[in-house]
Amino acid sequence: MIRINRQTDYAFRVILFLAKQAPGTRVSSNEIKKKMLIPPALSPRIVAQLARGEFIHTFPGRDGGIQLARHPADISLWDILDLFEGPVYISSCMSDDPDDQCPFDNTCPIHAQWEPLQAILKQELTAITFDKLANEAESIALKAKIRAKA
Repeated sequence: MIRINRQTDYAFRVILFLAKQAPGTRVSSNEIKKKMLIPPALSPRIVAQLARGEFIHTFPGRDGGIQLARHPADISLWDILDLFEGPVYISSCMSDDPDDQCPFDNTCPIHAQWEPLQAILKQELTAITFDKLANEAESIALKAKIRAKA
């Protein structure tokens, strides 16, 4: 089973929360942690890794916080997935790692099927940017409000 680990999922939540804020807004990591249900033990690691990946800026101190380092349109699900999971492959035979190379690489009909699927996976996840996700989240919230009033 291909499964995204919890830390990656929480990183998606951090970026989505920040993408929903006005540009340049600083938010405390505690606020993000509480609103996005991120375990306190994982929050510092996630923030540090996102900062190392240059997706966020961190500001220490009482008036500090976190803000996006890039426009949400310039951050995709693929970017965060790649940062937290490392290279993502449908099958180990698609890896560039010599230890994972399939001995039947050029003659394997399964490998030939994985190649276009790998390209599609990357293309689709790259197309899902956090500005789109933030807009979708706002649309969902608006629809929920309308339903609640009805």
